[in-house]
Amino acid sequence: MGLTMLAPGSSPEQRGRLALQWRQVSWITCWIALYAVEALPTCPFSCKCDSRSLEVDCSGLGLTAVPPDVPAATRTLLLLNNKLSALPSWAFTNLSSLQRLDLSNNFLDQLPHSIFGDLTNLTELQLRNNSIRTLDRDLLRHSPLLRHLDLSINGLAQLPPGLFDGLLALRSLSLRSNRLQNLDRLTFEPLANLQLLQVGDNPWECDCNLRDFKHWMEWFSYRGGRLDQLACTLPKELRGKDMRMVPMEMFNYCSQLEDENSSAGLDIPGPPCTKASPEPAKPKPGAEPEPEPSTACPQKQRHRPASVRRAMGTVIIAGVVCGIVCIMMVVAAAYGCIYASLMAKYHRELKKRQPLMGDPEGEHEDQKQISSVA
Repeated sequence: MGLTMLAPGSSPEQRGRLALQWRQVSWITCWIALYAVEALPTCPFSCKCDSRSLEVDCSGLGLTAVPPDVPAATRTLLLLNNKLSALPSWAFTNLSSLQRLDLSNNFLDQLPHSIFGDLTNLTELQLRNNSIRTLDRDLLRHSPLLRHLDLSINGLAQLPPGLFDGLLALRSLSLRSNRLQNLDRLTFEPLANLQLLQVGDNPWECDCNLRDFKHWMEWFSYRGGRLDQLACTLPKELRGKDMRMVPMEMFNYCSQLEDENSSAGLDIPGPPCTKASPEPAKPKPGAEPEPEPSTACPQKQRHRPASVRRAMGTVIIAGVVCGIVCIMMVVAAAYGCIYASLMAKYHRELKKRQPLMGDPEGEHEDQKQISSVA
């Protein structure tokens, strides 16, 4: 077209008409280009985007906030190895297509309860190596398709009841390297399809508070679930031992304590004193009045629950004492037998030596006996 416009011999009318057409085509091309730019999703600054897998990789950029221009069609968002310390509740708004979210190796210490409210298609959540100390029970309520959850290397001391309610699709859960001392069985019962549970490197206290979770672990292993070692930290006698290998007889005292507590809870509180309090005696004239006795009923002291450490200590001390007593009895019996054998041997040697010793009195008595017989 440009050659036609510049061809010699063309009339001015043809040149003007061709110039007008060229302008129209240029404007249309510009509008199409602008529309295409607006239609295509933009990639956040410094992040790497893959249009085929719909992945946005913003890892290792030193970010202190989530980029606000993440495309709504993103399926994988990688934010690991950054400097995120706090996240607003609207950080992942309108990312309903997101399936995988990685927030590992950051400085997060608390998560708003509604931060994952729009992530209804989330299947994998990585929160490894942060500083999270507490979790809200409604944190994962809107992510029923979640399959993999990693909460390892944080500061969790307990899990709120109901945290895993509704997560029927969860397959793997990692709670390694936290500050967990015990877990509630009811928290894990909704996880009917759980296949892998990691709970190692926690300061577990293997006492009555962990007994019910031990029952759940046995049931979990029986149905084919994989569980790493739950090593006891307390009591000292069980330190380093796997909780699954601790015999249930160690927790027999827990049932007794529960029975005592339940029976104490059924007692109906009565009046301060059911017996009629006697009338105070009138003071004698000239004598100092005696202090009136207290009419309040004495309260019964509750039985202080014994710990596994004390129970094991009592068993060990009793065993040592019994062992010492048994050893002393064996030594005494052996000494008595040796003494008796030595005395018997001594008497036998003494009888053998008596005829060789010239005892005149003995010979005289023998002669008397012979004469009497004669």
